[in-house]
Amino acid sequence: MVLTILCILAQFTVSVNYDMKDYLPEDAPSTTAMDIMDEEFDGNVPTNRVMMRDMTIQEALAFKEELEAIDGVSEVTWLDDAVDIKQPLEMADQETVDSYYKDGKALFSFSIHEGEEVVTTDAIYELIGEDNAMAGEDLNTATQQKMAGKESMYAGALLVPIIILILVLATSSWVEPLLFLTAIGVSVLINMGTNIFLGEVSFVTQSVAPILQLAVSLDYAIFLLHSFSDYRRKTADPQEAMQLAMKKSFSAIAASASTTFFGFIALTFMDFEIGADLGINLVKGIVLSFISVMVFLPALTLLCYKWIDKTQHKPFLPSIRNKGNFVLKMRIPVLILVFVLIVPAFLAQSQTSFIYGIGDQPENTRAGSDAATIKDEFGESTPMVVLVPRGDTAKEEALVEDLEKVDKVSSVLAYVNTVSAAVPPEYVGTEVTEQFYSDNYSRIILQTDTKTEGDEAFHLIEQVQETAEDHYDEDVYMAGESVTLYDIKNVVQKDNKLVNMLTIATVAFVLLVTFKSISIPIVLLFTIQSAVWMNLSVPYFTDSSLVYVGYLLISIIQLAATVDYAILLMDAYKEDRKEMSAREAIKKTMDEKIFAIGISASILSSVGFILWITSSNPIVSSIGMLLGRGALLSFIMVVFFLPAMLLVFDKWIAKTTWKANFKKEK
Repeated sequence: MVLTILCILAQFTVSVNYDMKDYLPEDAPSTTAMDIMDEEFDGNVPTNRVMMRDMTIQEALAFKEELEAIDGVSEVTWLDDAVDIKQPLEMADQETVDSYYKDGKALFSFSIHEGEEVVTTDAIYELIGEDNAMAGEDLNTATQQKMAGKESMYAGALLVPIIILILVLATSSWVEPLLFLTAIGVSVLINMGTNIFLGEVSFVTQSVAPILQLAVSLDYAIFLLHSFSDYRRKTADPQEAMQLAMKKSFSAIAASASTTFFGFIALTFMDFEIGADLGINLVKGIVLSFISVMVFLPALTLLCYKWIDKTQHKPFLPSIRNKGNFVLKMRIPVLILVFVLIVPAFLAQSQTSFIYGIGDQPENTRAGSDAATIKDEFGESTPMVVLVPRGDTAKEEALVEDLEKVDKVSSVLAYVNTVSAAVPPEYVGTEVTEQFYSDNYSRIILQTDTKTEGDEAFHLIEQVQETAEDHYDEDVYMAGESVTLYDIKNVVQKDNKLVNMLTIATVAFVLLVTFKSISIPIVLLFTIQSAVWMNLSVPYFTDSSLVYVGYLLISIIQLAATVDYAILLMDAYKEDRKEMSAREAIKKTMDEKIFAIGISASILSSVGFILWITSSNPIVSSIGMLLGRGALLSFIMVVFFLPAMLLVFDKWIAKTTWKANFKKEK
């Protein structure tokens, strides 16, 4: 309890990082480009936009100065940076003019200093009022920072009563659910507090890890206290009953924790470090939950066992007979249905269209409605920065001319076309030159009329890179939101294969050691992996895009977290099969274990759906939806498909399992 109180205080000192680009590998091209730009230039890429209505040219120029004067704002660009506004606008390139100013509406681009997103965007909102609009990467970051705390509290306020209700229905004492939640809650708080040694965590970890740890490890507490209740009926001494319960449940809890532990360890091997950040927290959480259940919960229970006795109640749920019979009757249709679905599900889950960032803000928020308004008026606009070695003005001028010809590039801002290649930089004020030149690099700012990501945006990045390298060989660096997302795409697609293979291999190893069998790990993994494929194929069949980080994480989390259902059923079946036929063993196992599996799945599914409902962050919301649906699919597969597989492969399992000692069938 002392450690818990210290960790509650410590967690408030752990900062949360909302910037996805910080989790790219250090050698990623966009990371290298940002490092160079931070060293060489004062401002960042202007990834934010403000649209002002009913403005003349002079009013827009005055507003530009007001925007530049706000603390935290830099790199403000407008029409006067792209064309000479002293001349009639009719003489300028109309496409360029329309990308900054049309129908009395002025569109400004700007950047915000890192770490100042919330304060700065609040100041900009105060300046522009309700009638004008703002959108951009830094605004999205500020919005997530504001919402994260509220949403976590909202999710907790919804989740705890639901879990208590499920546990009350599952137990025969009013106090037991509180003991479960206290034991795991303590480990969650200690886990969050020990993040002080990491310094900071990602927004995904902050939103997902505590709730996921609670859902995944509640089973450990349930195993122990159910075993304690059984031994209380056999022995009068509560301490002896607890000792026996700890001894009996240790192997089951250890096996359950091990599969989850090794599954989550695979996340730590991701190059995209959001996965590693989440993986470290979940692995730490599983270890702490295991220790809490085996050390803290027994002590707490022995202090409170009299309260457990005094608060006994009759079971609320009616006992449903012949569950095993029903499962047996359904085995042929279930086998046919799953084998019909499994191939299209496997193919579809790899053909889903993906989002690599956080996606669009919901339109019921101001950030979302403002982004839609700006898009309606000015279309898509994504800035991009190209850094090339400084010195060869003729080469730079030729590059700018070629970039202006690239399809989907709406404007190019560089020294050679905004001032003139003929005017030496030393004759121009530093205010102008420092936008475009550092000691070593020339900076070229592109405005493109593509989305921040997608095939079109990523193809444009490749085109711009090739165009620049035609002039400068490989001494070219690119930065911007779309460039970052292009790198994230390349990194996480490599991560996907490695992490999935590691997860399956480590979980298979734990199953091999647990059951001392070659066939059982194959049957159990195929059952859960089929549920994963079905879950991840839904976006393809519903023609919706899926956040890739959510896809990558859930393919591991669902397997690692729900394989426990299959272990629980398989462990009971293996014991029953020593004394009875396969059919009788299935009936008995299902009658005894379906309720426990259902409780575990309902808790995990509730966690997922509540994350989906409460989070405005598309990555967290996506993980929630996939987790909720995945837990239900895994439950259905374990309850209906796995028993059918056990009947089909019973003889093979008997032959390939060490000391199986299955009763011989007549």
